[in-house]
Amino acid sequence: MIVRRDRGMLAVLIILDVAFHAGRTSTVSAADIADRAGLARRGIEPLLQTLSRSGLLESIRGPRGGYRLGRPRRDIHLDEVMRIALSEDPLPEEGPNGELQSKVIDPLWADLDRDFAARLHGVTVDDLIKRAEAAGLARPLAEPITFSI
Repeated sequence: MIVRRDRGMLAVLIILDVAFHAGRTSTVSAADIADRAGLARRGIEPLLQTLSRSGLLESIRGPRGGYRLGRPRRDIHLDEVMRIALSEDPLPEEGPNGELQSKVIDPLWADLDRDFAARLHGVTVDDLIKRAEAAGLARPLAEPITFSI
């Protein structure tokens, strides 16, 4: 179920943070992502690994390492981010199971999930960056290119 799954929402936040602060050329550390999100680093690391294994993020090792987008932001749709994040987050086994649940609520939720996934497919990370900029958030400036002759 997609609606209001914390792991999926956190994955979108992580992808947006990386796109906003690093893009495809620079990197951001897991510690910086966690600090900006107000979360513990150890809490987001499994999700960072999942997103890296999927190719949505690229993990760079070394002293200036961190994470950057694995693809252009216009090619990353939110339904893919959610699907990947939730693939390792199984639904709880417990819950209501009466006739009203199985014949009314479960089919309704399945319809809502399909509608929500279709809507998410129409939104890219690039769209989220534009929303952030329209909200007045300033992206960090890239380091100027310097060289000597």
